[in-house]
Amino acid sequence: MNAPEAASISRYYQSAAYISHSSSRKGIINRLYQEVRKITLAQKSKLVRGHGSGGVGNLLDYGSGTGAFVAYMQKNNWNAIGIEPAANARSIAKNQFDVELLDLTAFKTLSAAHFDVITLWHVLEHVHELNETVQQLRRLLKPEGRIYIAAPNYTSLDAAYFGRFWAAYDVPRHLYHFSPPAMRQLMSSNQLKVHAIKPMWFDSFYVAMLSTQYQGGRVNYMKSIWQGIQTSVQTLQDVERSSSLIYEIGH
Repeated sequence: MNAPEAASISRYYQSAAYISHSSSRKGIINRLYQEVRKITLAQKSKLVRGHGSGGVGNLLDYGSGTGAFVAYMQKNNWNAIGIEPAANARSIAKNQFDVELLDLTAFKTLSAAHFDVITLWHVLEHVHELNETVQQLRRLLKPEGRIYIAAPNYTSLDAAYFGRFWAAYDVPRHLYHFSPPAMRQLMSSNQLKVHAIKPMWFDSFYVAMLSTQYQGGRVNYMKSIWQGIQTSVQTLQDVERSSSLIYEIGH
C-alpha cells in the first residue's frame, strides 16, 4: 500500500478513535489518555525548562494536536505558539484551551533563530516533507536551543513482541518509522546532532493496550500491563529498547 499524499491524508485523522485529535473521555482508553496527559504535560515542561532564560523563553510546538501543551506552557509564562495542520484539532484547541494554533502555511514564515525550544510530540513520523521540515526546524532554532522529538521506536521490545499488530505502526498516518540510529542519521544529514535520548515510560502500556485490541478485537488489560512492565524493565537496561523515545537535538 502506498502512503497517502499530503492532499488526501487528512481523512485518516477524522476518526473518533484518533485520540490525539479528540477531547473525548468515552471509554477506558480515552479516559486513561486524558488523565496520563496531565502528568506528561508537567514532565515535558520540566524537560524543556532549562533551555529558556530564567526558565522561560520562545517555544514552537510543531503538530500541536488539540493544543494542550501550548496552553500549558503559556500558563507557565512561556511565549509558546503551535502549528497544527488539522482544522478540527485547531477548533478544539480554541474551544477547550482558548489557544489560537497556526496552520501549516505559517511554518515557513516564522523568524530564523527565534526559538529556544521546538517540540514535536509524536509528529515527525507524520510529516511528508521530512528533510525539508528538519531543515526548517534547524533554521528556526537559536544557536544554543534544543529540539525535542518524541517518536515511536520500531526496534523496541514491544514492537518485536506484537509484530504486525504493534499499534505504533499506525498505518497510514505514520509515514516514517524511526530507530535511534535512523534518527541520528537523519539529524546528522541535516547538520543537527542528537545530544540525548530519554524513554517515554507511559507509552509502553498505552501502545500495549492498543496492540492487544488490534490483535484480538478487544483490550487485554492483563496482557497489556505485563508487556508494559517487561518493556519498561528492558528499558532500564537499554533505553533504546523503549516503546517511544524523546530525542534531544541541537546544533
